[in-house]
Amino acid sequence: MVGAADPLDVALAEGRRAERARLDVPLQPLGTAYDMGTAPDGTPLFDARIFSTREFQRNPYPYYRILQDHYPVFHDVQHNAYYVTRFEDVTACYFDEAGFNTIPKGSSSGVLGNTQLELSGIEHRRRRNIYGRHLIGKALDRRLFAIRELADELIERFAGPEPADFVHVDPATGRRTIELGQAFANEFPIRVVCQVLGIPDDAQDRFFWWYSAMMRGLGGSDTAHEGITARQDLEDYVTELVELRRREPGHLIDDGGEIIGLDIISELCRSEIDGAVMSTEEITSNIALIVGGGGETTRGAILNLWYLLLQHPEQFATVVADPDRFLQAFHEALRHSSSVGGQPRQNSHEITLHGVTIPAGSLIHMVDFAANHDERVFEEPERFDIDRVDLYWEKLLRSGYDSEGRRNHMAFGVGPHLCPGAWISQQETVVGSQVLAERITEVRIEAERMPTDIDGSLAPIGTGAIRELWISFEPITS
Repeated sequence: MVGAADPLDVALAEGRRAERARLDVPLQPLGTAYDMGTAPDGTPLFDARIFSTREFQRNPYPYYRILQDHYPVFHDVQHNAYYVTRFEDVTACYFDEAGFNTIPKGSSSGVLGNTQLELSGIEHRRRRNIYGRHLIGKALDRRLFAIRELADELIERFAGPEPADFVHVDPATGRRTIELGQAFANEFPIRVVCQVLGIPDDAQDRFFWWYSAMMRGLGGSDTAHEGITARQDLEDYVTELVELRRREPGHLIDDGGEIIGLDIISELCRSEIDGAVMSTEEITSNIALIVGGGGETTRGAILNLWYLLLQHPEQFATVVADPDRFLQAFHEALRHSSSVGGQPRQNSHEITLHGVTIPAGSLIHMVDFAANHDERVFEEPERFDIDRVDLYWEKLLRSGYDSEGRRNHMAFGVGPHLCPGAWISQQETVVGSQVLAERITEVRIEAERMPTDIDGSLAPIGTGAIRELWISFEPITS
């Protein structure tokens, strides 16, 4: 007599069948969706396996449009996850802290530690407010000079009279070629964040490795071990630094030499929650979170912004002639091609949305990519246009913006969990780009070094951020 099948064996067999049944999708022209069939009433069908294809990664928006138009709440049965894609719905869910409660437990803590991302309500606000004062408003404005100085210091390596070894100089024309990530975008935001945190100068090179490894560690099991190792190394270092800062606080200084206040690590060391000072583990986790928001997000924002502007020469000329327009360009680049796709949530009670009942405790993906390309909000959303009239870009507002036909983008989210590094990311990208434009001219993309699409044009950004941007330029000599 044959016994009943082991449930684990059954599950593994199902998994193997799913792997074998992966969707084989040929690459489509940009803006065109692969035909997944239609229902008897003519409604386009949607196969969740498309999410795992290269086609979707490079050309996501026609597929998001199918979801928005026909499945505004889509249930991926294979992974038992729900996708919310319309701008209005994503906005409402972010503000509904009772219904859509924080991100799923454990989704970031493996590498970053027990961060405030996994908290909600008063516990989230209390921890966020401890360091938030240094990441917004006047405190950051008084540090603009330091951001400019750091940008200029890094740019000097490739635009100065003695270029570094990584710069290729054409002996015939004097034009220089660099990969902008290696030369500037990867390192610049981390140097800025280190200053705001209060990391000593002699530790910043190590900090850059810790940051890079932790960010890679969020990508999956292949890199998780390196990320966890880096985080432990960071925690060991921070443990000593915290003890030092408890005795000898560090301060942020403005361009006149005046003390603005404590650096963030010193602030965290002295802050109490429920009558007890924060633990070293809590402080380290907050540092990791600030780095993720002010570091990785900014790296992608700088590369995406310059990639888009250089493919639209008239718009690039506009921001070079009027550097204040870099702020507007930054927000349009985030709307068009954010480096962060969305935020997962779990619902605390059963919810019905657009006729779909979502059981309590379900995994729900709030898809910022899709919301930013919702035709109900943004006209011709695939068009990059720094002059578009339907995008609000003046300020970063947790409350969002909806007035006179203009809406905020969703790259940083809205509501209680708006990205804590949003303000510093904005300053780093805008100020860094302004200084960069002051130092280099006749800039163009080195297309032969860049990935191309099926028609031979430059590859689209798709989901996320480009990893490299090769440019050539002529340095501006004073």
